[in-house]
Amino acid sequence: MADITIYTDGSARGNPGPGGYGIVLLSGPHRKELSAGYRLTTNNRMELMAVCVALEALKWDCCNVTLYSDSKYVIEAVNQRWVFGWERKGFAGKKNPDLWMRFLRVYRRHNVRFVWIKGHASTVENNRCDELAVAAALGANLLEDTGYDGI
Repeated sequence: MADITIYTDGSARGNPGPGGYGIVLLSGPHRKELSAGYRLTTNNRMELMAVCVALEALKWDCCNVTLYSDSKYVIEAVNQRWVFGWERKGFAGKKNPDLWMRFLRVYRRHNVRFVWIKGHASTVENNRCDELAVAAALGANLLEDTGYDGI
């Protein structure tokens, strides 16, 4: 089993508005950065999308992952186990069910520990994720967030 460290961040301008995510994956001497921007989305969707994409980027199952995020929305939903209750209730009345279902599929393939970190602080990799997310949101080739329903 590989030991992976992941940093993620999401950003939206206007909320809703153009948004993006940034990811830094670290494993031993290896480093990979990922990002993408979307025409219309929300900050919470980008925070959760970043986590989904990061975990989906792992090449093997059963990785030991420490995932750092400044998103209390994501971190608390998992660490407080709320997302599992939402799942049992079919995500009734919850926002972003498409991303939460996507998250749970990939989350269950790994051993993931979530750690909240303060955003825009002195964490170098989190700041890099923010730079990637903002640059992606301001980019020219923005994607459509097909799961965003505008509600």
